[in-house]
Amino acid sequence: MDAFTCHGESQDVQGRNLGKLAVIAPMLERIKLKEIINQHIPADEQAEFDHGSILSLMLSARLYSPVAMSNIGEWAEKSGADIFSGIPIDKMNDDRFGRSLDAFFDQRHSILGAVALHVAEEFKVPLSELHYDPTHVLFEGAYNTAAKRDGVVGEDGFRTNATLEPAHITKGRGTDDAPQGALMIHVGLLSAVDEKLGPLPLFGHTIDGNQNGHTGIHEQTALIHEFMKLSHTTLISDRGTFSIGHMLRMHDVGHRIICAAPWGDLSSLFNTHRETLQWNQASFLSIEQHRRRDKSSGLPQEHYALAAVDHVFHDKTSGRSIDARVIFVFSTADRKVIRVQRVKQIGAIKAELLQIAASVSIGRRGTDRAAISKRIARVFGSKDAAKFFQWDLKLLSLEEKTAMVAEQATSGTKPSRNIDKVTHRFEWSLDEAMMLASAEDDGYSAMVTTVPEPEKSVDEIFSRYRLQNYVEHANHQLKGPLAIRPLFLHSPKRVESLVFLMMMGLTTYFLLQRTYRQNTPDDAPQVEKKTTAEKILRTFETYTILVYEHSPFLREVCATRLTSRQRDILNRLNFPTPSQTLRQRLPPLPDG
Repeated sequence: MDAFTCHGESQDVQGRNLGKLAVIAPMLERIKLKEIINQHIPADEQAEFDHGSILSLMLSARLYSPVAMSNIGEWAEKSGADIFSGIPIDKMNDDRFGRSLDAFFDQRHSILGAVALHVAEEFKVPLSELHYDPTHVLFEGAYNTAAKRDGVVGEDGFRTNATLEPAHITKGRGTDDAPQGALMIHVGLLSAVDEKLGPLPLFGHTIDGNQNGHTGIHEQTALIHEFMKLSHTTLISDRGTFSIGHMLRMHDVGHRIICAAPWGDLSSLFNTHRETLQWNQASFLSIEQHRRRDKSSGLPQEHYALAAVDHVFHDKTSGRSIDARVIFVFSTADRKVIRVQRVKQIGAIKAELLQIAASVSIGRRGTDRAAISKRIARVFGSKDAAKFFQWDLKLLSLEEKTAMVAEQATSGTKPSRNIDKVTHRFEWSLDEAMMLASAEDDGYSAMVTTVPEPEKSVDEIFSRYRLQNYVEHANHQLKGPLAIRPLFLHSPKRVESLVFLMMMGLTTYFLLQRTYRQNTPDDAPQVEKKTTAEKILRTFETYTILVYEHSPFLREVCATRLTSRQRDILNRLNFPTPSQTLRQRLPPLPDG
């Protein structure tokens, strides 16, 4: 029999979109974020709310839907975060949030390290192998108080927490997604990576916007040694971090490295051993290449080949040496990409140079050496093919100028009106021999490791390095869905605090994914095993709780029914339902 539906009287009830807080709040509790923060920041006896509660609320807001600090109160009213946090909406103001960010700044590294260690223990995350990858965070507007800082490691000692100023928001090097001269800082993330569970960012650090990977990894390793007390860890990183000094520093504290290295640093070693290298095909294949083999798509089946030599690196600064393995990598796919890219670059450069030569030949404005040099710089840019070209601006002799005028007069074409202004000719050439020699190295790259041969084979080393792709995904989440664009904060210290808070937000975000996948049965569909944190959070986007206003002094909060999918996710995460959480945090409705 169908249910009877009828119209009733309006009720004084409000729906609050608790949404993602249904999974964010219990995860933050399991991380013990509030407790760890309060352990490190002295309590203010005059404060109504401790810093752990305030900062946990701020982090919840960023994970839920990034909002400006001034809009957190409005968000809390719509979501019911005031009920879950126990902080009234009228107490959520910029001054209170700002004071907590200031206090957090003075203990940021200590808190981040303590959270990382607790997470590693609570969630059984191995720390024997960690990946480091830096990224940049862009800023707009003026940060007039931002200033260059002394680094973590200096001649006058070790600086951290309150003794280390915030990273300098300044002009940095242009990249694919950052114009030259954009204001930025760099954020280095240290992550544990599992091929099935994905990345888990655990620790991080910031450096000035105009510093590089060498500085980043030097400071990062000093900080993790201080705050995480790791032993026998292998640190994996990209070529921007490679140096002999990095290998020596890691060796001195009992750690090893797996690091990509600039080809220019090792090409001579490669050429020395080129004819005697023993190549073996790598077992690692990209997801796309696995798909091509499984589906017999007819598309090219690319692969990697590996060869290794033992090598002793000498540090000119200290005079020390260190033994390592150099792994040479050949990629059939990379070779194709490089060669197609080179043809495009050479074609584009040639077209531009021909235009420049034509402009100079008819005496157009802006064809002096200074102007031409600037134009060439724009044409060459960062193109690798630019190294094959040479150019010069040569002064015309009297005989050449006379011959040019005579040629125009006899050619039947109208003489250029700027003929008197033509003083130079533009010459350029393409070094084809150099281009052909360079092409011999297409598809080759190099890695260096201090992990000994019996412990991990060359094939295992390469496979572990390729997991760097997962860390790049974590960096994307930092700047994408979590929207770390703290443009509403004008104090560099508070900007830095927010960046560190968001590092813990990344940990929270990826712990949702990791925990869910860990508790997914082995016989579950593949798509279920690959469930992401984004999908988990999206499932709860429209979950609401109901608030009945019985009087100005009494309100009743009720949870609504979960969907079967929402209930399944909470069971998989081993989290309480919103109803159970409300029952735990709030007293029952008084009788009468």
